[in-house]
Amino acid sequence: MDEQWRADLAGWGIPEEIAAKAPADPWGYSPARFAERTDRALADPEGPTLTRVAEALPRGGSVLDVGAGTGAASLPLAASMGELIAVDPSAAMLAELTSRAARLGVPTRIVDGRWPDVAAETPPADVAVAAHVVYNVPDLSGFLTELSAHARRRVVLELTERHPMSWLNPLWQHFHGITRPARPTVHDVIATAEALGHEVRHERRLAPLTRFADLDELAESACRRLCLGRDRADEVIATVIELDMWPVPRDQWFTLWWESM
Repeated sequence: MDEQWRADLAGWGIPEEIAAKAPADPWGYSPARFAERTDRALADPEGPTLTRVAEALPRGGSVLDVGAGTGAASLPLAASMGELIAVDPSAAMLAELTSRAARLGVPTRIVDGRWPDVAAETPPADVAVAAHVVYNVPDLSGFLTELSAHARRRVVLELTERHPMSWLNPLWQHFHGITRPARPTVHDVIATAEALGHEVRHERRLAPLTRFADLDELAESACRRLCLGRDRADEVIATVIELDMWPVPRDQWFTLWWESM
């Protein structure tokens, strides 16, 4: 199962001859955009992921947020938390999280690095959460095993039903003649967790936000992901309209959770 997951994930790699011509990192993310999402979550905390973390969190308890980004999956629970342990490899993301945690009065311990590489230096917590992380994890079993070992009460995951870059598949075919994979999916994550002995429960919903506010925002993102220059933005917009890709449908988001063994 691990080998299949790893192989499926590797299928999302960008061919070297295309990546070499990329004017910007095609896998890069904007801390500012993530921070906007966190601020929206703080203003209107809702959804099954926060609910499942909250119901297992004792008053004044601790949350381990792996792949924490700017804190959207944990900081909205500031009033109930005694400590937040935030793990992420991006110093820029963690800086955004730290500033918000300080404003909210949440004691925060930062662990700079990738999970599970930094698991040995990370303390346990009452609840462990990892939101929109697993599609970046080649060793899924190792990731989940260490996550479970660090959670005294519950593990909660949030992820899209399919790979989050799936919306770009028609554009990869159009601009590069590449057919992108159909897997892995959330169902592979559930199967892996169950194979590790966990009784996985899940809940699904439409993503609470549209992916892009307008076609210009879509084109900016698509050009980066497709390794195209920004001068191709008008061409991308025309292709999106021609292929009837606008508006981009909202993703299906899944919340998975299981109790610690």
